[in-house]
Formats: sequence, C-alpha cells, structure tokens
Amino acid sequence: MRLALLGVGLIGGSVGLAARERLGAHVTGWDPDPAVRALAIERGVLDAAVAEPEDLTAVDADVAVVAVPVHVLAETIARACAACPRAVVTDVGSTKRALVESAPAERYIGGHPLAGAEVAGVAHARADLFAQSTWYLTPRPDSPGVLLERLHRFVAGLGAVPTVIGHADHDRLMAAFSHVPHVVANALVRRAAQALGDEPIPVVGPSFRDATRVAGANPPLWAGIYEANRDAVLQQLDATIALLNDARALLAGEEDGRAPLEAWQARAGEDRRALLDVGMTGGPLREVRVVVPNRPGVIADLALTLSRAGINIHDMSLSPQPDFRSGEVALWVAEAHAARALQLVEDVLA
Repeated sequence: MRLALLGVGLIGGSVGLAARERLGAHVTGWDPDPAVRALAIERGVLDAAVAEPEDLTAVDADVAVVAVPVHVLAETIARACAACPRAVVTDVGSTKRALVESAPAERYIGGHPLAGAEVAGVAHARADLFAQSTWYLTPRPDSPGVLLERLHRFVAGLGAVPTVIGHADHDRLMAAFSHVPHVVANALVRRAAQALGDEPIPVVGPSFRDATRVAGANPPLWAGIYEANRDAVLQQLDATIALLNDARALLAGEEDGRAPLEAWQARAGEDRRALLDVGMTGGPLREVRVVVPNRPGVIADLALTLSRAGINIHDMSLSPQPDFRSGEVALWVAEAHAARALQLVEDVLA
C-alpha cells in the first residue's frame, strides 16, 4: 500500500514506522522542516520525502494521514484531499467536530489515536506506539463505506483498535476524560502554589503527584485543544464545578456526621472501578454478515449505530454483488454482542 504522511513528529513518525514494519507500506512524507524530513528518512520512518504537500500527487496514495499541530489541521487536511484524490484522508487530532463539519471532501474521515508519550519529535517515534490503543474513527453518516473499511483495516494493521464514534460524541468524551482533567490539574497546582505562599515547599505526596501529572503540559498544544473543543470543555467543566459544589455542601453538613462522606467516597471508588473496567471487547469474536443496498453512507450508518450501542467493530469486509446494486458486509463483533448487533443492523436496513 502507499501511504502519504503530512507531519512527521512523534505521532506521524510512529504511523510511518508502524506502516512500514507491519504493513509493508511505501511511505512518502512531508514536514515543513527540511531537517525533520531528513531525520525521518534516516530513521526509516519514510521511504521518500517531498518539499510541499502538493508534491504528494505523484504518490497516488491509498491512505493519507495528517499529523500536524491543531491550529493548522484544517488547512493541511484540505491540502491532503487536493493532493491525494484517491486516498482516504484522516488525521490524528484530539478534537473532531469542527474538522468533520468543515471537511472539504467526503473522503476525509476523522481519526484520533489515544496514544502518545512524554517526549515529542520524530526522534522518539516508535513502531509499537499504537499497540492495543484505541483509535477513534469519526465518519459522517454519508462517508463512503469502502473508504471507512480501508481506514479501519489500516488502523488495525498499525496494531491499534479502531473504534467508530460520532464526532460530537468524541469531543464530549474527550472533554470529560482528557481536556477537563488537564484544566483541573492546572487549577490544583495553582491553588497549591497559592496556599504555600512564602513557606518552604513541603514534601509532596503521591496523591498530589498523581492528580497533577499532566499540569502545564505542552502549552501551545493544549491551548489549541482547549480552543478547538471550547464548547464541550465548558459544558463538562460546568458539570465538574457543580459536583465540586455538591462536595462542598456535603462537607459543610456537620449535622449528618460521617456516613454521607463515607458513602460519597465509596461511590467514587465504585465509579472509578466501573470506568476502568469498561470495555467493548466482550470475549471471542463472531461474524455478523448481511446484505446491504448500495446507497451512500450505509456502512457508516451501521458503524455509528453499533457504536452508540457500545458495540465495537473489530474487523469488517465488503463484497459487492455482481449487479453492484447491493453488497454483502461482514462485521466481526464480540460474541457477547453479536445478537444485539444483528438486531441493530436489521433495524437500520428495515
């Protein structure tokens, strides 16, 4: 396969390494920094490099991955769509709504790998960075099924777990599980610094270290993320503030004694265990095979419907019928979810 890579930092470089090592891909890349392009070739991330995204036209790429900073994502996605007319174009940004809703071509399908490291740059790229990591795919309801299948297989081939989700749901979940925790970590550090005043710095316990590990991380990157996902972050931050107000009221309720506080603490423990245990695997896989009409967006519609029900598609394949008026789609889902998946698919096709 032929891969076009736009942006060769830690994530883009790791995509290139994994694609070459695991898929045998020929990878042609672009980065605005010539030194980065040269280092990427030296480290085996790229087979070849180009000076401008428009030069990728000659590659005839099957897949184009955009891995540039968030403030230039939309512009670079548009250049990738223009330069790679046959490719499914995706990105690795952590916010999706604005990109999906303003996409210049139906060939763009948003992506977001939940993988990274404390270091940056192509010098730290690793072929195993995505191993068993969730990689969100955010097609629109009208995204072509053949391109969604191609991207799904590509992501799985990198070692990740492709997970289809709506773009609005993606941004809401990222705000709750990633973006607001960064905001709260920043606030905790600022409050601790204010509380300390001119006193010597005390020995910091593990609770504070664990809760504030991400505080102050990569200011240019995170400023862009906050800005790009502003609405969802504000909504989730307001909900968090409301919960803190509830906690304050509970702490101030002296007449009720310790029982409510113990129950509050216990509930947090239960919620955390449930959140960490949640998964969409469900054990062995089972094939769900159905015939679908050849209409725009039918595969994306099926994938998004299953996603909303908490059912992940671990693999998929499409086989057109001889008359091309319909096709057979095979979806592999967890055995525990197979019956529900078949019912949902039949409801969509009804």
